[in-house]
Amino acid sequence: MGKGTAALLAATFLLASCSNSSESNNAVKELNNQPTAAAIQASATPSTPDKIVISASPSPQPTAIEKSDSGSLATPNNTNKASDGTSSTEIPILYHMNKNYDIIPNEAGTNKKIILLTFDDGPKDAAMINPLMDILDKHHAKAIFFVNGYRVKEHPELLELIHSRGGIIGNHSWDHIVLKDQPYAKVKQQLEDVQKIVKKVIGEAPHFFRPPHGAGGDVGKKVAAENSLLYMTWSVGSLDWEMKEKETGKTDKLIKNVSSQLHSGSNILMHELPWTVEGLETLLTTLEGKGYSFVDPRSIELKMR
Repeated sequence: MGKGTAALLAATFLLASCSNSSESNNAVKELNNQPTAAAIQASATPSTPDKIVISASPSPQPTAIEKSDSGSLATPNNTNKASDGTSSTEIPILYHMNKNYDIIPNEAGTNKKIILLTFDDGPKDAAMINPLMDILDKHHAKAIFFVNGYRVKEHPELLELIHSRGGIIGNHSWDHIVLKDQPYAKVKQQLEDVQKIVKKVIGEAPHFFRPPHGAGGDVGKKVAAENSLLYMTWSVGSLDWEMKEKETGKTDKLIKNVSSQLHSGSNILMHELPWTVEGLETLLTTLEGKGYSFVDPRSIELKMR
C-alpha cells in the first residue's frame, strides 16, 4: 500500500470517528434534555392547594309522610310543626278538643284512652322544672306549661329550660288576673304581651291559652281566637293548689283527686309546685296502670269542635 493510500484511509477513519462522536454527544444531550417520569407526572398533575373548600347545596330531601295510629296518612295539611329546642319535626294531627275541654280522637281506631298533662303558673324554679321534666321523660310524656308573662320577664332562662327539655309552652296571661270582667283592650294586652315575650325568648309564640282561674269569658275567647290560640280550661282538677306546704299525705290526695274524676281524654290541671313534682312519678305510674297514655299536645287541632 502506498503512503498516499494509507494517509487517505487514516483521514477517512478519523472523519468517521468524529462524526460518530458528535452524534453520540447529541444523543446524550437529547436524552439529558428529556423530562423525567417525575417531571412528566408533575406536569400532568395540577397543583393542589393545602385546603379545598367545596360549597354546595344539599339535594332536597323528600317530605316525610308518617302514618297515624288510626291508619290515616299524615300530610302537610294535617300535621303540626313541632320544635323542642333541639329539633323540628312534623307531628300528625290525631285529636281535637271538645267543649268540655276533653281530648277526642279525630277518627275511629285512634287510641282514646289518653290524658293531656298541663302545668300552670310558671316558670318558677329550675329545682322543680328539671326533676319534673325528668319524670315526664321517663314516662315518654309531653305536657303544656302555661306561663305568666311577668315570670318569663323575671327569668327568661327558665322558659328556655322548659322549651329546651321538650315542654310545650302555653299562654296564661301576663299578670294572672281574672280576665272575664276586664275590657277588651286590657285582655288583648294581657294575652298579646305574653305572645311577644315568649316568641322573643324561644323563637315561637304559644298555640294554647288558658285563662287564670279558668275565667276568660267571651272577651278572653275572642282575643284568643284573634291570636290563633286554642282556648281551654280543664276537665280534671288535681286540686294541688289547695294543698299546704306542711300538709301530710299530699301525694295520696293528688292521686285520689285525679283518679276520682278520671276519664278518657282527661285534661288534667296541675301546677308547678314542690308537692306536685314530688308526687308526679307515682301519679303517672298509677295512670299508666289504669291503661292510660299521655297525648302529645302538638297532635291536637288548634281549634275546638
